[in-house]
Amino acid sequence: MFSEPEVKYLKTQRLARIATVSRDRRPDVVPVAFEFDGKQFYIGSHSQEIFHRTRKYKNVKAGNEKVTIVIDDMESIDPWKPRGIKIEGTAEVVDHKGMFGPGKYLKFTPKVSWSWGIKGVELAKGELRAKTIHR
Repeated sequence: MFSEPEVKYLKTQRLARIATVSRDRRPDVVPVAFEFDGKQFYIGSHSQEIFHRTRKYKNVKAGNEKVTIVIDDMESIDPWKPRGIKIEGTAEVVDHKGMFGPGKYLKFTPKVSWSWGIKGVELAKGELRAKTIHR
């Protein structure tokens, strides 16, 4: 599970980058809007016609369910303070009534995450990022 500071951070963000892989093992990374319900993420599109033509949709629909997303921003540029969360997990195509209305969405289930620069997240001694195993 995400810590309370991580959930609070995630709920302030609306843009992520998602990485998927095609059948021929070609990676694809694109920016996406997302919804977060406290456990899982939903990624869709303002147009179902466009969404069904995207590589992310086609890659997951073809069975390449391993996905990584990164949600990050800059708390400050001077001094330099990046913060964010990298999450590895699995995605599946589901019917969902989300921020873009009813239709197909990618439902992303976290397996492992690493966060950095988020106030209130405790790091293990000597670590630069906090690691969480999601069950």
